[in-house]
Amino acid sequence: MTDVYVYRFTCREGPPDEDVRSRRRATLEAIKDIGDPIMESQIVVDDAELDANGFFCGSVANDSHPTADVTSEIKSLNLRAASRDAEALNLDEAAGGAHKYMLQLESRELRKQAEKLKRQYEFAAAESNNLGDALDFAQLGISPTAG
Repeated sequence: MTDVYVYRFTCREGPPDEDVRSRRRATLEAIKDIGDPIMESQIVVDDAELDANGFFCGSVANDSHPTADVTSEIKSLNLRAASRDAEALNLDEAAGGAHKYMLQLESRELRKQAEKLKRQYEFAAAESNNLGDALDFAQLGISPTAG
């Protein structure tokens, strides 16, 4: 299992005067015959998240709902970390000690990124809830801290 880049793309089919953007992402290989990649839309995913045609099956940045985007990104980061862990387990120290170390290091970093994203999301959700409570109280003309 390896990391791959996937992109949104504009489809060549349809009216020539309008760009039709894809809703899914795909590898450059999958896109080459059907459209043009939007390079700034690039994200990194694990190859296990691709279908047989090179289209991304997950939903990182494919969903319009931010909550789904964040949870999918966390899932993808953890999947990529698990992929590295599995590969490292198959290496023996003598033959691939340095490579094994790098895989373990990458795995830890990916898990750290996932945990950081999770904490940021939880903090933002808590702040949003607190803001919602404050707005509820403000609409009633009551201070949320009043006793």
